[in-house]
Amino acid sequence: MRVGIDIGGTKVAAIALDAWGMTLAQARREVPRDYGATLGAMRDLTSQLESDAGRAAERIGISVPGMISDVGVPVRAVNLPWLEGRPLAGDLRASLRRPVRVANDANCFALSEAVDGAAAGHLTVFGAILGTGVGGAIVIGGTPVAGANAVAGEWGHNPLLPDDDCVGPAVLCGCGQSGCIETWLNGAALARDYAATAGERLDAQAIAARAAAGEAAAGGVIGRYESRLARALATVINLLDPDVIVLGGGLSEVESLYRHVPTLWGAHCVAPSPRTALVRALHGPHSGMRGAAWL
Repeated sequence: MRVGIDIGGTKVAAIALDAWGMTLAQARREVPRDYGATLGAMRDLTSQLESDAGRAAERIGISVPGMISDVGVPVRAVNLPWLEGRPLAGDLRASLRRPVRVANDANCFALSEAVDGAAAGHLTVFGAILGTGVGGAIVIGGTPVAGANAVAGEWGHNPLLPDDDCVGPAVLCGCGQSGCIETWLNGAALARDYAATAGERLDAQAIAARAAAGEAAAGGVIGRYESRLARALATVINLLDPDVIVLGGGLSEVESLYRHVPTLWGAHCVAPSPRTALVRALHGPHSGMRGAAWL
């Protein structure tokens, strides 16, 4: 049995998987607000899963948002600052006497989908998370690629070349730069575009629903979003040439993306007819902890 623990901004979720990826037990609790209590919560969750599953965990993986060093130390964790610089993997390993690995949450998402999710069986997989932020990760041959600076796959902080689909001025990104892909493809960008077009503030799901129902304003907003996404993903295809791109996050629920974006990105790709597939994540919100378990 292997245990995957996903530490988010508000909750710690854990899952126990057998060797074939079947779920044996799940548990969750609120995120404690200090380092010692977070370690304690992970120990308690592991014990609870072992008790519920009736077997011991052989290894443990942890998914954390932010930059993770090659020895499992969170270097930057904006929403979990008490973890920064702390030997998370080493301390939990010493406490539980089990192998422990830590990885970025986007890497865990992509690994989950590459191992037994929507991209299973493919060599090169790119995971793109479209939500409040825009994250990304690379998995090659079943191994997540962290990179020399622990930022491999962070496509959201590259600039998006503006076009007619970029409505309004470039927005300052949380990274300090202006005009990042994240500021054009996150949920706020979609809501901002609709507000400028229709004078009403709606979330992404409501806008997509109106577009599906035939509303012209919403359809225009979704169309512009698809164009921006196609251009951004074409850069990924030109650089990485993945077999599959898997979408996760709240905006991955917009059905039209999978029909329209692959027909648009070819105009910006070096390959004349890109064979890269665009698919929705199979495991959804469970991908983070499942990927942590597969570490």
